[in-house]
Amino acid sequence: MAKEVTQRELRNNSGDIMRELDRGKSFVVTRNGVAVGELVPLQRRRFVNVETAMRAFAGAPALVAARFREDVDALIDQSIEPRA
Repeated sequence: MAKEVTQRELRNNSGDIMRELDRGKSFVVTRNGVAVGELVPLQRRRFVNVETAMRAFAGAPALVAARFREDVDALIDQSIEPRA
């Protein structure tokens, strides 16, 4: 559950709040008792080495480029003409 902090607490204790964000804690910022925003830690990107990725996709079907292109074209209008 996110901890509520007032706008004033955020201003006065920003260093402490940032350190808590680094540790994974979330905050809801309030102004005059009304929630106006949310501070949540960003998900850190995790590096996956090539061997792990290759094992994860080992059983996946082969990609047929022409079929993939047809599927994308059927779903997405990629016309260069302006829409407006």
